[in-house]
Amino acid sequence: MNIVGKLIEIFETQQISDSFKKREFVVEYAENPQYPELIKFELIQDKCSLLDGYSKGNEIDVSFNLKGRKWSKDGKDMYFTTLQAWRLELAKGGQDASAGNADVPAEPEWLSDTSDEGDLPF
Repeated sequence: MNIVGKLIEIFETQQISDSFKKREFVVEYAENPQYPELIKFELIQDKCSLLDGYSKGNEIDVSFNLKGRKWSKDGKDMYFTTLQAWRLELAKGGQDASAGNADVPAEPEWLSDTSDEGDLPF
């Protein structure tokens, strides 16, 4: 699943246990601009660093899994739902945050050769 929205909030990475960490962020999803939704996602483990390089206000495309689980305590069952992001990209038309301000790769020299030799390169 994925949605495109504006990055509203970025939280610090939380070390939950010795072997588990997570990082949360909020996206404003405006399928109906009159009533935008504020949706909280989480990144876990090595995915926590995916938010590095993004800033509040970026329009991002979030790929995520819908996760649900049951937890029982004192004979009562409780159910939890999370939106676990696994890929972030700037929305189409934007620049990938991992690329920074790098220029588009230069055209190979042999493509821009304007000599009139007329010989084929093979």
